[in-house]
Amino acid sequence: MSAPQTESSALVWDKVCACLKRELSERSFQTWFGPISISSLEGASVALAVPDSYYGKWLYEHYQNLIESSFQDVLGKKMTVSYLVVEKALIQEKAPSLQPASATSARIDGMNPNYTFDSFVIGPGNRFAHAAATAVSDAPAKNYNPLFVYGRAGLGKTHLLQSIANEVKNKNPRFNVLYMSSEKFVNQLITSIQTKKTGEFRARYRNCDLLLIDDIHFIADKEATQEEFFHTFNTLYDAHKQIVVSSDRPPKEIPGLEERLVSRFAWGLVTDIQPPDFETRVAILKKKIEKETVAVPDDVAYFIASKIKSNIRELEGALIRVVAYCTLTGAILDVKLAESVLKDSFHEESQKFSIEEVQKVVAEYFHIHVADLRSKTRTRSVVKPRQYAMFLIRDMTKYSLPEIGDFFGGRDHTTVLHACKTVTNERLKDPEIAKMLETLKNMLKKS
Repeated sequence: MSAPQTESSALVWDKVCACLKRELSERSFQTWFGPISISSLEGASVALAVPDSYYGKWLYEHYQNLIESSFQDVLGKKMTVSYLVVEKALIQEKAPSLQPASATSARIDGMNPNYTFDSFVIGPGNRFAHAAATAVSDAPAKNYNPLFVYGRAGLGKTHLLQSIANEVKNKNPRFNVLYMSSEKFVNQLITSIQTKKTGEFRARYRNCDLLLIDDIHFIADKEATQEEFFHTFNTLYDAHKQIVVSSDRPPKEIPGLEERLVSRFAWGLVTDIQPPDFETRVAILKKKIEKETVAVPDDVAYFIASKIKSNIRELEGALIRVVAYCTLTGAILDVKLAESVLKDSFHEESQKFSIEEVQKVVAEYFHIHVADLRSKTRTRSVVKPRQYAMFLIRDMTKYSLPEIGDFFGGRDHTTVLHACKTVTNERLKDPEIAKMLETLKNMLKKS
């Protein structure tokens, strides 16, 4: 059996818990931090003992920054926190494993080491984007430079970007790989200006071998940031360094993004990721559970996949929630339990549609292209379907008027409002239009 936890590590954990309690509700703290303890504490690394890998994954994805900052507050230095699966009895006795905490030791700053190509589940909606990403990782700056990946939130863009970074770093350890969100890029630029260290900022970004920026749409309407990124892009591109960015929409549809950046993103490859189909959703769930000690019946995986369709993070979150419930309560995992634990999630999912999904259904119904709906075309064969799509999005989702306008070629919110009023009046006056709108709604609910 492992040696008992030392008094010093127990004291450190008590102090860390005190910090966590100040930031969390009592229920959240007891649920996620009550059952765990420090497994090992050496130098700048700490391993927390958790009952299973799902538990550790949940802590990593939802509380990692809070946990690391709490350790820093207590110990006065930056700590790297990892998670080690330990038997429940040993956790309760606060007895750590003697295995080293090395899970995050080789991690690139700000990245999840679990985001690799091996853990990425391929399906019809992401196959091309995955192929492009692997091509980039095989030969940076030789294939598809820049690579621009877009798609709605929760479909795997971040997973792909970090897979590229991890793969390149593994193959070329000396490569200077830099990954971050565009929000962090903006914040660091602002700080460098305030502290008069723009030279250091530029040196960091313009001397890397691989630059990956997540959610590039965040820099839209930020003139100084776009100016800085423009010159960073040019410097890296001219030096034959790889650039990879992601966004929630294609470059031409990002309102407030300068045309010179739009054109540069088009120099390489622009590819999208679509929501996963049922088979892919099941495969994603099975990928998550195949190496785990917790048994998840196939019918539970099928059940969850049939209910949560539009977001991989929500899909995985549902699985984690069910497994965590069983782990903490000792309940038997079956479909009935999953339905009970996730009933609120299913209700929300059943009412949730993306703008892209509505556009796709409307375009198919009227035998036009989604690009037509987003274009500036004013022909009646496109204008009316565009108005119907705007109406349905406003009627069936919580998107604001400006958000809807953004996804229709950057149209003003007044245009969306006019479309909604027009369709509302037509529906009241014309039973055929009312019937057509109901048909479209039913198609969406079945999609």
